[in-house]
Amino acid sequence: MKTNRLILLIALLFSIQFPAEAQQSKVIVPDLSTVQDNQKWSAFNREISCNRNVHMDAKPGDGLLILKDVEFQNGTIELDIKGKNAPGRSFVGVAFHGMNDSTFDAVYFRPFNFKNPERNTHSVQYISAPQYGWYKLRNEYPGKYENKVAPVPEPDEWFQATIQVAYPEVKVYVNHSSEPSLVVNQISTRKKGWIALWVGNNSEGWFKNLKISPVAN
Repeated sequence: MKTNRLILLIALLFSIQFPAEAQQSKVIVPDLSTVQDNQKWSAFNREISCNRNVHMDAKPGDGLLILKDVEFQNGTIELDIKGKNAPGRSFVGVAFHGMNDSTFDAVYFRPFNFKNPERNTHSVQYISAPQYGWYKLRNEYPGKYENKVAPVPEPDEWFQATIQVAYPEVKVYVNHSSEPSLVVNQISTRKKGWIALWVGNNSEGWFKNLKISPVAN
């Protein structure tokens, strides 16, 4: 009799706990030392190297390093990023919900604006390519899709970025802050797609410690 009660109790506990645990999918920590493996990664418009961290070189136009075989919907993307204090030549971030090399959403940073009191409200930016680039968003929705960052990193040093996606809402945190630096609703209707490291026009960037924590839907 006691054995039957114990079995029933264990079954009840599993029935209560399993749905909550099922909300979290397995955390993905890509091996960045494999970025030159074409079976695992796909580079667009950039030369890629890895010496303890990933480097994407500078070229005209946007550059992508797409992580293959990972379809991301909702969850958290965390990584460390480094750009340069070079005005107009340092745009570094992450693309997500991507379909091809020109169709994706992205969050990126302008490190050269971090400590510029006249332009620090242009430090972090959301875009939805190809229709809604930064110029269109800034002109049609001033101040809505970009903001300053807090705490403020040094422009030439590594900083940590956390991007939380719960379609359509996107929140961006810097250096483990409890307050987001940017909160926006995605413009695109895409709810899933690939993830990529991203650099902008004439920009190079450095990346490390990429971690993806999907949330089951």
